[in-house]
Amino acid sequence: MQRKKIISKTVIILCCIMLAAFFIFPILLLFINSFKSLKEIYMSVLQLPETMNLDNYISAFKELDYLNAIKNSLIVTCTVTAANVICCSMAAWVLVRYKTKTSKLIFTIFSVAVLVPFQCVMLPLLAEMGKLNMINMPGLMLVNLGFGSSMSIILFHGFMKNVPVELEEAAAIDGASQPRIFFTIVLPLIKGIAVTVAILNVMSLWNDYLLPSLTINRSGTQTLPLRTYLFFGAYTKKWNLGSAALVMAIIPVIIFYVLCQKHIIKGVTEGAVKG
Repeated sequence: MQRKKIISKTVIILCCIMLAAFFIFPILLLFINSFKSLKEIYMSVLQLPETMNLDNYISAFKELDYLNAIKNSLIVTCTVTAANVICCSMAAWVLVRYKTKTSKLIFTIFSVAVLVPFQCVMLPLLAEMGKLNMINMPGLMLVNLGFGSSMSIILFHGFMKNVPVELEEAAAIDGASQPRIFFTIVLPLIKGIAVTVAILNVMSLWNDYLLPSLTINRSGTQTLPLRTYLFFGAYTKKWNLGSAALVMAIIPVIIFYVLCQKHIIKGVTEGAVKG
């Protein structure tokens, strides 16, 4: 029996290692090619670079207008993520606490909205944005907030059911207002799912190309994905500079994910309250 457990555990570990290697390999390949010259990349994508020089990164940094591009990406990502976490958590709280036919209908609409692809509403949405003069960064942020709300509300809704209503009732008896109850009692207890929602939104918004390309594809307002695409033209592709640019584009979101990952489990355990 002990031998079977050891074998099964070894098989599971090997499968996990293989799965991790499968996901890490493309990133590692991108990193390796970011140090190569264009000639080396065309000769062999898998071969290690002859010299580890930073010329690609220096050139890509200048051509990307990196500081301005990352500023635009940070404005869009941080603003929409913060608004999404606050608005959607409040909406989910109301939908859970006030159980009526209307609240059930609203939650059903949000659930169905997740199934609607952006491409299905892209053209009419852009037409309406044009009429309202919203083909700009504020318009992009508002639309992203709307599209990200459905999934966020569903996640918050499921987690909000675990928050003891007795704590809110006790605070209400002590004279606390509804906003104070939410921000001082409910929000700290759902920190785990709030961080998870924030990570999902950050990764989605940071890597988004389609919607920004339709709304803010003008010099000076472009986000990192839009600037990175400039290295891959119709007639020429600067794979060496593009690889370096992609590495620089994914580094911020990787750092964010690593810093926040520990808070997911920590927040869930802290938010668990025994009755």
